[in-house]
Amino acid sequence: MFFLLIGIVALTLKYLEIGPVATWSWFIVLSPFALAAVWWWYADATGYTKRKEVEKMDKRRQDRIDKQRDAMGMLSTKKKKK
Repeated sequence: MFFLLIGIVALTLKYLEIGPVATWSWFIVLSPFALAAVWWWYADATGYTKRKEVEKMDKRRQDRIDKQRDAMGMLSTKKKKK
């Protein structure tokens, strides 16, 4: 996402001919988009995206269980101290 934002800003600055970006090559201006595509390919190929999604779902599930246990008065003292 970071590369995508940088690319959008650089593209806007190049198009509007603002600052030193106006003199940069189009190759340099468009390179953040290529880096974003490489990052997305790498994240999908290594399982990073799926792993983060599973971690988020597990945390939501555990928070829901803890909330229900707390409502029933069954939350352990270890969890209550946090």
